[in-house]
Amino acid sequence: MDLRHLRCFVAVAGAGTVTGAAHGLGLAPASVSEQVRRLEAGLGVSLFERTPRGMRLTGHGTELLGRAQALLDHAEEVRRAVTGARRRVTVGALEMLAATRLPGVVRRLSERRPDLDVDVRSLPRQALLAELAGGGVDAALLLDAGPAVGTLGFDAPPDLDFADVGEVELLLVAAPDGDRDPLLVSAPGCSIRLAADRLPEVTGPRRELTSVATAREWARRGFGRALLPDFAVEDDLASGALVALAPGAHRPAHRLALRLVWPRGREEALRDVLYAMSEPRPSR
Repeated sequence: MDLRHLRCFVAVAGAGTVTGAAHGLGLAPASVSEQVRRLEAGLGVSLFERTPRGMRLTGHGTELLGRAQALLDHAEEVRRAVTGARRRVTVGALEMLAATRLPGVVRRLSERRPDLDVDVRSLPRQALLAELAGGGVDAALLLDAGPAVGTLGFDAPPDLDFADVGEVELLLVAAPDGDRDPLLVSAPGCSIRLAADRLPEVTGPRRELTSVATAREWARRGFGRALLPDFAVEDDLASGALVALAPGAHRPAHRLALRLVWPRGREEALRDVLYAMSEPRPSR
């Protein structure tokens, strides 16, 4: 088995499509397909069922997946031992989490494992998930809700493990003397927009803006109210530039999970990264 074949196989299994795997690996889809075909020919078994919705692992493919990433990780460990190269890990996060959560992760990793080189990727969610499936990112932080990755309302690659390592409270805010309508929302697909769409009590006319940061600024200027994450508005609430609104006497808790995700089966190779990323934040 060629390591290049295994790397493409793992990427396709993670992404669920050849195109998604090719994007994560930086290869042409035809090249990825050829590598998988050569692996199947060498093993004499079919690893995927080709369906209109993508690539689905066969029983043989499922058996191989549990071992392929371990082989790749072991090969990388051997390479480092022989060459003396430093271990490099890549952690990623949603763009709005990169500034608030990743610096602490990088600091803890540097303190605990000074032999590690840490790369940071800040990406939109679907690009982040594609990189995770294709091996471009080792582990990632995102916002989600529910019992599985993507329950908030977005598509996620199969075979991801996760741990909820914290909560992000969503606050309905407005300027003290500003307008309460319309509701200022970010673009479709944004985690905060998906959360707003799931809350029936957040009603009324809406104005769609390009980002959470833009919605926050418009709310600060008195042009409406916005449902925003706590880390984006804590300074404004402390200064009085924004105030939290209670939509009713029985206001529900609007919370999303801060979710750490990684490819299934990589816990051993990523133990240091996962431990540092999941360490609770000090209370404010």
